[in-house]
Amino acid sequence: MNRAIGWGAWCGGVLTALMLVVGITNAPASAQVKPGDFITPDNSYKVKDLLPPGAYMRVQHGMSIKVEPTERIDWPQPYTEATEKYSSQTRLTPDHRSLIGYVAGQPFPIIDANDPVAAQKVIWNEVFRPISTDDYDLRWFDCDSVYWGRNKPFFEITDIEIGHYAGYNEVGRTEVEPLPIDPDFNITGRLYEALLYPVLAPATGRGTGILKFRYADPRHDDDTWSWTPGSRRLRRLSYTLSDNPSGGAQSYDPNHYEGWSGKPEDYDFKFLGEKTMLAAIDVHHGVDVRCPTDGGASHCPDPWQLRRLYMLEAKPRPGRYASPLYNREIIYIDSEADFPMFVDMYDRGGELLNSYVSWMNYADRARPDSRIAIYPFKREFGVGSSTVNVQSGFSSVCYHPSLNAPSAESWFINMGAVDREWFTPEAMARAAEGGHGISGD
Repeated sequence: MNRAIGWGAWCGGVLTALMLVVGITNAPASAQVKPGDFITPDNSYKVKDLLPPGAYMRVQHGMSIKVEPTERIDWPQPYTEATEKYSSQTRLTPDHRSLIGYVAGQPFPIIDANDPVAAQKVIWNEVFRPISTDDYDLRWFDCDSVYWGRNKPFFEITDIEIGHYAGYNEVGRTEVEPLPIDPDFNITGRLYEALLYPVLAPATGRGTGILKFRYADPRHDDDTWSWTPGSRRLRRLSYTLSDNPSGGAQSYDPNHYEGWSGKPEDYDFKFLGEKTMLAAIDVHHGVDVRCPTDGGASHCPDPWQLRRLYMLEAKPRPGRYASPLYNREIIYIDSEADFPMFVDMYDRGGELLNSYVSWMNYADRARPDSRIAIYPFKREFGVGSSTVNVQSGFSSVCYHPSLNAPSAESWFINMGAVDREWFTPEAMARAAEGGHGISGD
């Protein structure tokens, strides 16, 4: 499917001029790197204009990049077919904040940079992205907390190991029955359910878990619940906690799982443009590595390639349950994968506070030695992520799956591996008692 930005036939002459200007402007930056280049702090100047500020600071603090040729990222065939079937009936609400008529696939296949609501369309494409449309289950999720530093030895402050990171979509389903909408949606109004449980380590948090419900009603905030096994208590979490990762990997930050997952209606968005930048869209392995040259604060050395990324500014709306911590966030979304590759988060004073980076793998299975979850097409798998507080150097770096995962079967995407029964307080409590999953898997 053509993912290029549509400009409109009326501006052909203007477009030609703009393309020349953009080509001249971008040429020096992209010409600085070529496939085969290896980027370190010593030659980081080559990528200063090809990375967000937060990611560039990572390179200066020791993260390395192997530049490789750009490849095309195709959608799974069922997602493409759903887009062709349903996208023409999807539109924004009159206030340009929510969707009307969405069923499945990508809501808006053509993004016009001159469209005053381009940002809202891009963010809804990100919400209903192709990486996992029906359900997902990542087994053996692991996050370290460290401080970054050039050639700093790895020193682990905390290590959080979790049995399952999973989700179930009620709308936009393309591969697993019920298709394309779960009838439960008409009863609950939930777009999706997500979970993170049970905590396996450290021992002080063993059995802890979290549930999150996202609703289609723009006035209905997320429901987020936690389970504390010691007191056997279910507690509803304040929504304001959903944008507060200040405690590192040990604190729940469900609005920034997989980059950015806030409720779109709670933010004002601005389209900042489309730019060629480096990103780790295909690292060619299913278990990502610990960076040996930045204190373990990222994943490196990994292959990165030049990608076309949409840049959005997200600001919390006054009076909404959006982030109390950030003044604004700049979200960099891959224009083919519809996935956030970077998020730079700015504090209330306008200074860069947190830098998020994604590392992806594009393959027909999560790992080369996987024998169960194998697909007839390539798809994206999130294999690593990291959020670093650039003001303090404190980093939470996550492995999807863990470096010590006991099985090659880690990611189960659109396979019916989880259903709605997983997303209940009772299931979360049983997982805490059983060890790994709701049946003690």
